[in-house]
Amino acid sequence: MQWEAVIGLEVHAQLKTHSKIFSGASTAFGASPNTQACAIDLGMPGVLPVLNKEAVRMAVLFGLATNSQIAHRSIFARKNYFYPDLPKGYQISQYELPIVHSGFLDIEFGDNQTKRIGITRAHLEEDAGKSLHEDFHHHSGIDLNRAGTPLLEIVSEPDLRSAQEAVAYLKLLHALVCYIDICDGNMQEGSFRCDANVSIRRKGETGFGTRTETKNINSFRFVEQAINFEIQRQIEVLEGGGKIVQQTMLWDSVKQRNRPMRDKEEANDYRYFPDPDLLPVILDPQFVEGMKAHLPELPANKRQRFIEVFGLKAYDAGVLTAEKTLADYYETVVDTIDKKDPKLAANWVMGELLGALNKANLSLEKSPVSAVQLGQLLLRIIDNTISGKIAKTVFEAMWAQEGSADEIIERQGLKQVTDFGAIEKAIDEVIANNAAQVADYRSGNERVFGFLVGQVMKATKGKANPAQVNELLKKKLSS
Repeated sequence: MQWEAVIGLEVHAQLKTHSKIFSGASTAFGASPNTQACAIDLGMPGVLPVLNKEAVRMAVLFGLATNSQIAHRSIFARKNYFYPDLPKGYQISQYELPIVHSGFLDIEFGDNQTKRIGITRAHLEEDAGKSLHEDFHHHSGIDLNRAGTPLLEIVSEPDLRSAQEAVAYLKLLHALVCYIDICDGNMQEGSFRCDANVSIRRKGETGFGTRTETKNINSFRFVEQAINFEIQRQIEVLEGGGKIVQQTMLWDSVKQRNRPMRDKEEANDYRYFPDPDLLPVILDPQFVEGMKAHLPELPANKRQRFIEVFGLKAYDAGVLTAEKTLADYYETVVDTIDKKDPKLAANWVMGELLGALNKANLSLEKSPVSAVQLGQLLLRIIDNTISGKIAKTVFEAMWAQEGSADEIIERQGLKQVTDFGAIEKAIDEVIANNAAQVADYRSGNERVFGFLVGQVMKATKGKANPAQVNELLKKKLSS
C-alpha cells in the first residue's frame, strides 16, 4: 500500500467509414489478404493521398461528445519508422496539432465512486498492415488490407490510479463511440484496442515514475489483468533495488504475463514533420456547430432517462445502457408492451435474455429471440394469460425456435387457470390432504404457507394464477 499506480490509456478506435482515410479502398473486414490495398495504401511512387471527409466528421462528433475542444486548424504529419507492414516507411498521423484536444469523461466505478478523466487529445491517423507469422514456415506474411484504415487515437491524461478505474473508463469510451456510431467496437476484430501506459510512485509523491507501454490489448479482461500484472511487477523490481526500464510490452494472455517487445521510443525517434502531400485541415465553425445536431442521446443521458421515465434502479439502468444495442433492445421491448411494466422488461432482459446469451456464447445481434418477440411474451404475463414461471418455459421454447409466444402457449395448453372455482377446488384438496401442515400453519408457523402454495401449483400443473392462489389460500386457512 506504499505505492500508487499512474495509468494513461491510448485507445485506437477504427472509424466506420466505407473507404480508407486517404484512398478509396474498402475497409470491409475479412477479405482475402492484400485484396483491399490500392496503390496509395501500398505506397507506390507518384500517388497522392486524399483525405476522407467522413473521417473528419466522425472525429468532430467524438470531440463534441467528450466535452473537448475542436481545433479550427489541424495538420497531418509523417511518423517515420521502418517495419514490414508499413510500405511507405512512415505513417500519416497528427502530432503537434490534433483535431480534438482537452476533453473529459466522468466515470463511475466501485461502490458508486465517480471520477473525471481528462482526454489529452484525439487525432486521426492511418492504420498499418498486419504481419502474419503462424501460416508460414520460417517466414512471415504481410497483409496490407488494413493499411490506410482510418483510426481515431484517443489519449487520456494519466488520471487513472487502478486497473478498475482503467476498465471503467475504457468501457465508457467503448460505449460512447458505439452510441455516436463512429466505431463498431468489435474488439475481437481489432476495431477497438488499447495501449496501457503504467508507472508507479510512492504515495504522496507528485512526480511520475518511469512508464512502460503494453500494446494492443483487445479485451476489458485482458486490460485489467495486464495492468495489475505490470503494477505488481514494477513494485517488485523497485522493492528489489532495481530500476524500471522504459519499454514497450506485450500482454501474453496464455501465460498471464507481460513480456518486453522493445525499448520504448520517444517522439523524436519518429522524426515527425508535416506531410507535404496534405493541406492543413481547416474547419468552418458552422460545420462544427451543425454537427451538434447529429449528436445522439449519450450513455449518461440515456441512463438518467431510464431511471426517471422507467423507474429503474441506477444499477439496472447502468447495465441496460452500457451497450447501445442492449439499450435499443430494451426500449423496443418496452415499446412492444406499451410501456405497461418497464421493470418487468428490465428483469427479463437482464435475467433470462442475457443469461441465455451468455450460456450459448452469442452476441445480442444473434439472439434467437427478438425484442418484439420477448415483448409479446411479456404481454402474456401482464394480461395474466400465463404466470412468470410458465413464461420461462415458453421462453425456452422460443429460444429453440419453436414459434411465437402465443403459438407455444396455445400448442402446449399453457394458459393460466384464472377460474375461481377450479382454483378453490384445488386448494380444498390440498388442505384436506395436508392436515398436519395446515395445523402447523394455524399454530403460527407461517413458513409452511410456501409449501402449501407449492402443492396447489403442483395440483394445477403450474397453471393457477399465483396471486389468486395466495389470496384464496390465506382466506381458507384463516377461516
